[in-house]
Amino acid sequence: MSELPALVKDLALILVVAGMVTLLFKKLRQPLVLGYIVAGFVVSPHMPYTMSVMDKADVQTWADIGVIFLLFSLGLDFSFKKIFKMGMAPVIAALTIIFSMTALGAVVGHAFGWSRMDCIFLGGMLAMSSTTIIYKAFDDMGLRQQKFAGLVMSVLILEDVLAIVMMVMLSALAGGADPDGGQMVASVVKIAFFLTLWFVVGIFAVPAFLRHTRRLMNDETLTVVSLGLCCAMACLSTLVGFSSAFGAFVMGSILAETVEADKIMRVVEPVKNLFGAIFFVSVGMLVDPQILVDYALPIVVIVLTILLGQGIIGSAGFMLSGQTLKTSMRCGFSMAQIGEFAFIIASLGLSLGVIGQFLYPVVVAVSVITTFLTPYMISWADPCYARIERRLPRRWIRRLNHLGSPTRDTSHDTGHWHRLIRKMLTATLIYSVLSVAVVTLMFSFFLPFVRQILPHWWANGVCGILTVVLISPFLRSIIMKHNHSEEFKALWTENRVNRLPLLFTLLARIAVATAFLFYICNYLARFANAIVITLALAVVMLMVVSRSLKRRSIRLERLFVQNLRSRDIEAQVHGRRRPLYEGRLLDHNLHIADYDIPAGSLLAGQTLRELQLPARWGIHVSSILRGHRRINIPGGDMPVFPGDRLQVIGTDEQLREFGNSLRQEVDAGDEHIEQREMKLRSMVIAADSPLAGKTLSQSGIREHYGCMAVGIEMGEGSLAAIAPSRPFSPGDVVWVVGEESALRTLPDLQR
Repeated sequence: MSELPALVKDLALILVVAGMVTLLFKKLRQPLVLGYIVAGFVVSPHMPYTMSVMDKADVQTWADIGVIFLLFSLGLDFSFKKIFKMGMAPVIAALTIIFSMTALGAVVGHAFGWSRMDCIFLGGMLAMSSTTIIYKAFDDMGLRQQKFAGLVMSVLILEDVLAIVMMVMLSALAGGADPDGGQMVASVVKIAFFLTLWFVVGIFAVPAFLRHTRRLMNDETLTVVSLGLCCAMACLSTLVGFSSAFGAFVMGSILAETVEADKIMRVVEPVKNLFGAIFFVSVGMLVDPQILVDYALPIVVIVLTILLGQGIIGSAGFMLSGQTLKTSMRCGFSMAQIGEFAFIIASLGLSLGVIGQFLYPVVVAVSVITTFLTPYMISWADPCYARIERRLPRRWIRRLNHLGSPTRDTSHDTGHWHRLIRKMLTATLIYSVLSVAVVTLMFSFFLPFVRQILPHWWANGVCGILTVVLISPFLRSIIMKHNHSEEFKALWTENRVNRLPLLFTLLARIAVATAFLFYICNYLARFANAIVITLALAVVMLMVVSRSLKRRSIRLERLFVQNLRSRDIEAQVHGRRRPLYEGRLLDHNLHIADYDIPAGSLLAGQTLRELQLPARWGIHVSSILRGHRRINIPGGDMPVFPGDRLQVIGTDEQLREFGNSLRQEVDAGDEHIEQREMKLRSMVIAADSPLAGKTLSQSGIREHYGCMAVGIEMGEGSLAAIAPSRPFSPGDVVWVVGEESALRTLPDLQR
């Protein structure tokens, strides 16, 4: 028999040991991540008394795949819309914590005389708290529903996003970029450009693809397709100079906006768990006990740095975001640990060869210690606040509580300006990125191709015309978008002083669109600048007055918004989210409420017209959720069945009265349930029986007597079905089923 490859043996050893250790950690109610790390330590070459992995290189390859799938799953659980809805408070807290802890970690590393890259990577590791560990700690301590826990989770979501950006920045630093020079600014611009491009193009393409193939998708094909998209984006990310993990996260965030997001999360969960376990096991394999002994002092100092740094800096960050001192301390103390992203950043440093071998096991040891201390840090927040409150003067406490309170501009005019400028900048950024992408693709691929077919100037002309045609909807959107918005109209009509600045915003956007045309013409034609600018302005004016471009722009934007909102629409259809128009109803003292029709409801079985809900309670049914089907604006002939969920509109008083009636108008049940037992009896048709000579349908056994004839004896105890046209004859033995009281009414029943 052939010998098994070393990879299969290593995989068997890893999974068996990991399974046993994680079962133990599950029993001890400890995070499974720590169990995987311990399992990796057990199977590592540093443990001479146990079996160890033979080929670490193959395991590291599997671990790299695990990082890709971990970040893909993180992207699936992430939504850019959540970030936009959070406001500035979590952003302020996250940025304060990340920058401060990064600087603090770099200072600690410098104090020990470590290299510059070791210090920078250490700072990045210390800035990332563990979402998994904090979530589990809140769950175990019953704190998930408290307000401060929601604030912490919002900041953790932002930290996960910024960690992806930090990995790209650290890769740029490792490649020799000057952290104080223009290359870092270029790296940031590059990240923003590709992130915007991939997200916008992905929202256009991926939901449309899944929508058209939805009928062909089962669990198997959806798993293959989603993981294929993940790996394809990971490869594309590496081609443009980013890490594969960054691309996997982007694809996950794109799929998170689709209707299939929940199903994708479910089907890829086992794959993520498998490769994620291998990754964390590989983390434990790098732990060298001798390094832990040699670096015991740095480990203790780094642990204290995290505990004190997050306790003080983290609390200050939340205070700056507008939280009270007590809430800020509870949030800051909760984040005093590092976890999975610290391991990923350390793996990045090792793969790039820019950090020392000692740093990885040091960070793992720090993570283990801070993880065990996390519940204690959360519970210590309130006693620490109580002690500070007793020691500090009351006026200081009041000032600290209002340190981050945002100052609100009450100017209605200023609010319009803020919203309008934000919308215009967002639209200009998105459409500029799309235009740059189209121009780059046309000049990089199409222009060399067409020059092989046509003469030089003809090729330039064809490429230029096609490029302008392709980007014209984007350029028109840059110029015209939000010129007819409510904010623009309000500013234009309310104050004549606003008109000149509004015209300036239009001219600035025309200049942006003109710059694209100027670049295309100058690149292809080499005309004099004056001619190019004149030509560009003429084309811009044609774009503005073109109705076909307007229709194309509106169609593209509607498709994008529809794809972006597809998951929200699916949640509304299935009753997991309230409709968007609810907010406007609240302005008119109307509300939306969902009511389930109970099994014994007296309303069940009647149509909406028969129920007369508007006349009886003053409410209106906007939709009925029946199984997986939503019936919007049901007609009067629509019946109501048990288990239906009615979405009704009315005032608080009307809804309350309807809810009370729905609970009261329920069948109380059968008081004589014991008499409803069904029994089987036989009867012999007598010569003078009223059933003699009649067929089954004529006998009225079901209609008049409330019983059912199940068969007729054919001899030797066998029963045969009774044909509807067969008349009963004297002497026939007929077996019937019914309740005892109904059976007694049969004329020929044997008693």
